[in-house]
Amino acid sequence: MLYTHPSPKQEKYYTIREITSKNMMKVVIVAILALATTLVSAYDPSPLQDFCVAINNTDSAVFVNGKFCKDPATVTANDFFFPGLNIPGNTAASKLGSSVNLVNVDKLPGLNTLGISLARLDFAPYGLNPPHIHPRGTELLVVMEGTLLVGFVTSNPNKLFTKVLNKGDVFVFPIGLIHFQFNIGQTNAVAFAGLSSQNPGLITIANAVFGSNPPINPNVLAKAFQLDKNVVDYLQKQF
Repeated sequence: MLYTHPSPKQEKYYTIREITSKNMMKVVIVAILALATTLVSAYDPSPLQDFCVAINNTDSAVFVNGKFCKDPATVTANDFFFPGLNIPGNTAASKLGSSVNLVNVDKLPGLNTLGISLARLDFAPYGLNPPHIHPRGTELLVVMEGTLLVGFVTSNPNKLFTKVLNKGDVFVFPIGLIHFQFNIGQTNAVAFAGLSSQNPGLITIANAVFGSNPPINPNVLAKAFQLDKNVVDYLQKQF
């Protein structure tokens, strides 16, 4: 069998085809990465309708973003209304001297799919909203009365950002980071917070670590916190 070398035109054709194939692969990879980035950043998906008022009754309802949509024909203004944030919270009912009234989708059905919620925070003198995280929402806090020491801690290497806030001051706590608010004044303090999720979630660190159900093995906590096991046993009893 005779072997013939490809003509220069054929060689040029193969080269262009190879280049085109490589470029197509790059386009596909970029498209996949772009899609992955979009999916990762979508905490509360954008709604595809004006509203989706949440209901508990699943009869003849559409399921959207964790809640069932109320029939739009039966929606009223009350579905978008929540009264009472002018009423101070009962700080005396908490050992920590604080009270948080969160208005999320469970209390205000009209918030469903809108990606936002609101909270009122009340503090007795030296009251504390203890270290906690919101796994699904960034928090924007504004102080209405009093003086608060606030802060958050980054992921490793765990840098603390802290600030003393007075009336009218605003501070932001990035999503998923441990943060706290502490009333350092001798009078009551009040703040309001907006959160970037209809259901931002709450994990209070001390409660989660020492008050989980069932409890975490005390030996695990003793080693993790470098504490005597008797101290761990005492802390678990507090929660």
